[in-house]
Amino acid sequence: MDKQDSIRLNKFLAERLGLSRREADDVISRGKVLVDGEPAILGARIDKNSKVCYNGKIVPFLASYTYLALNKPVGYVCSRKRQGETPTLYELLPKQYQKLKTVGRLDANSSGLILLTNDGDFAYQMTHPKFVKEKVYLVELDRALEPLHQQMIADFGVELTDGKSQLGLIRLDDSRVRWQVVMREGRNRQIRRTFAALGYTVISLHRVQFGKYVLGELKSGEFEIIEK
Repeated sequence: MDKQDSIRLNKFLAERLGLSRREADDVISRGKVLVDGEPAILGARIDKNSKVCYNGKIVPFLASYTYLALNKPVGYVCSRKRQGETPTLYELLPKQYQKLKTVGRLDANSSGLILLTNDGDFAYQMTHPKFVKEKVYLVELDRALEPLHQQMIADFGVELTDGKSQLGLIRLDDSRVRWQVVMREGRNRQIRRTFAALGYTVISLHRVQFGKYVLGELKSGEFEIIEK
């Protein structure tokens, strides 16, 4: 089988069934996947001529991909399962879209643009550090940002436990409390941690842009189908 025309079975299952790679390996190891009528093995590769069955149903090699933009409200997590009483964003979506994966994350206390898809390559290109994707947020602080701290964040960067954090800052009004923040990385809670390192608390964080995708007029809790 030519590697250029083939794909790893676990990657194929993850993309088609909305699983993680680990979950795909698990269903393979438990004998739930057949390839050309034989139990699949871990590490196997398939191509367009392979007949893949999961739980007795054929999984087509060629898939139609779906891309959604969702305006996530505060109070929802991006995981598939509830964390205690905290709802997940999948509860905002119709059943046919609940197998899509989020492209990156926003924490429960943050709101705004989240992309979802079943296209693994798209998700990889949007989130891997080697593909720089600019993200824009509207941020409100608990107090006015001092000019020196603004300069530190925007010009020099702030040292965090996982490295230096440098953010683009645009003041939104004279209060110096509301800012537009531009980020070109994707580290966990990076914006909140950057301001916290200088003694500020982020009161609200709302993402309005991710790469070329813009939230626009999409209302809180609503979604729309988008083009790749």
